[in-house]
Amino acid sequence: MASNRPAPQAVFVPNDDNFGAHDDEPWEEWNPTEESIRPVRGRHRVHKKGGGGLARSSTVLGVGVIAAVGAGGIATAQGGKPPVSIEMPDISAVTDSLPEAKSLPGVGSLISDDSDSGSSDAGVTTAAAPLTTAGVSTADAEQGTTDAGEALRARIMQQAENQQDQADDAVQKAAEEAAVKKAAEQAAAEQSAAEKKIAAEKAAAKKKAEEEARRKAEAERLAKLAKSYTLPLSSYTLTSTFGQAGSMWSSGYHTGLDFAAPTGTPLKAIHSGTIKEAGWAGSYGYRTILELEDGTEIWYNHQSSMGVSAGQKVTTGDTIGRVGATGNVTGPHLHLEIHPGGDSTGVDPAAWLRDKGQSL
Repeated sequence: MASNRPAPQAVFVPNDDNFGAHDDEPWEEWNPTEESIRPVRGRHRVHKKGGGGLARSSTVLGVGVIAAVGAGGIATAQGGKPPVSIEMPDISAVTDSLPEAKSLPGVGSLISDDSDSGSSDAGVTTAAAPLTTAGVSTADAEQGTTDAGEALRARIMQQAENQQDQADDAVQKAAEEAAVKKAAEQAAAEQSAAEKKIAAEKAAAKKKAEEEARRKAEAERLAKLAKSYTLPLSSYTLTSTFGQAGSMWSSGYHTGLDFAAPTGTPLKAIHSGTIKEAGWAGSYGYRTILELEDGTEIWYNHQSSMGVSAGQKVTTGDTIGRVGATGNVTGPHLHLEIHPGGDSTGVDPAAWLRDKGQSL
């Protein structure tokens, strides 16, 4: 290997305080050669592009230190000022605490380590590993997925399935809630219908009970009245009824109820009262008027004879006269009229007698 030419003798520089104890020795120019420079090994790495920020920063820092030292010496030489003491920071603690570049995910395979391979060729680089595995998680690797795109697609599909499951669950939950609501409404409607039916049955039962109670009370009333009221004859035949039309009656219709019976048949007091009138009454023949306590007048007409006089008190069943054919008649009978409150207009004697518990 060829060597450089010998360096020429340096010009002697006068003694100066800035150059220390060897200021009497001559200066020589130093030209580095390939043999005098040992290749850098160990933790230092050489890259073709984009060198590490730490190495670049160290180089800049070193150049800055050299420039600062030189500038200080020149300033001292020119101004006679004392030298400036410069302390360099120890960056070994910082560099030692930094992680190895090859330990970073996806980076270690891109950097060659000369210390591991023992090679001194700075220009040799290791082939970069594919970056398709950068997005592969541990779970994906356990499932056998090694491609980042496939892993992403699988995660998207899984997310879509999860969202679909959530949507299906929401639909199912809504359907269940709707079914529960419908069942509750149907149950409420059935309960309401049952309550209405029960209420209707209770109302019907109550109405029936009330009607039964009224019938019973009426029966008791009629039974009690039956003891205090009686029919005017014991044996008879009804021949003409109330309101029947005919020319034989001066009013144009029949105003009472006719009980046909043989002449001399006894006539009884229907209820207790006072004899208001007893005598001849024209077309009515011999007539007896019995006044009750409530003012009702009972007229007995066409009698053959009378057994009472005005002002006399009678009780139920007393004989007050006998059947005859006096006045405007066609045969022997009792023409009975009922005048409530003494009114001139009478009412149907048959209905009045039934209301008093009497059966015709």
